[in-house]
Amino acid sequence: MIEKYPSELLQNAVEAISSLPGVGSRSALRLAMHLLNQPKENVHHFTDAINRLADEVQYCPECMMISDNGLCSICGDRHRDHNTICVVENVRDVMSIENTGQYRGVYHVLGGIISPIAGIGPSDLTIRQLVDRLRRMTSNSAEGEYAPENLCHPRQHKRAGELEVILALSGDVEGETTAFYIYRQIAGLGVKVSTLARGLGFGDDLEYADALTLGRSIINRQIFKP
Repeated sequence: MIEKYPSELLQNAVEAISSLPGVGSRSALRLAMHLLNQPKENVHHFTDAINRLADEVQYCPECMMISDNGLCSICGDRHRDHNTICVVENVRDVMSIENTGQYRGVYHVLGGIISPIAGIGPSDLTIRQLVDRLRRMTSNSAEGEYAPENLCHPRQHKRAGELEVILALSGDVEGETTAFYIYRQIAGLGVKVSTLARGLGFGDDLEYADALTLGRSIINRQIFKP
């Protein structure tokens, strides 16, 4: 059934809201009417936050995490273990792992996983940036220190063989395919490659895992076996 709207402005708002994932036209109409009944300053604050998200958001040049000002707060934290990099699919996974309180390394955000069905290949992800990052780290390790881009303080660096990459990707076929592809790309760099312990079920997404299970999976991580 096609909805008839008394206003083109209302129709445009409903169409815009219903373009969000999981929001149907009826839910979009309820949200649009809710916004219409709010004080104008509340609606302006809402739309301003969305506009700023689209116009001002940046991505950390080191880990590809969302950032307000260049280097993200995690990469800029001198107390984190910069020799351990946890590779995740998206920003939500970073938030899930941080909520466990069990991980003190840094991250690399891929921006998705390899999915031929969805038309997503390795070149659509930040795999090349990860490989380049590891190459910088392993080449600089011979000089004894490594400093992430724009990070003002140098860090004493471990030998290349003591660097660790944790492949914290979902346990479904696409996640396993992505993990294997990354492993093949970095296998010659001499870094330790591990994966989450399988406290997570096959096909589970990190986003929906409880903090205790996810935390134990990080602590009990295993050497990656292709």
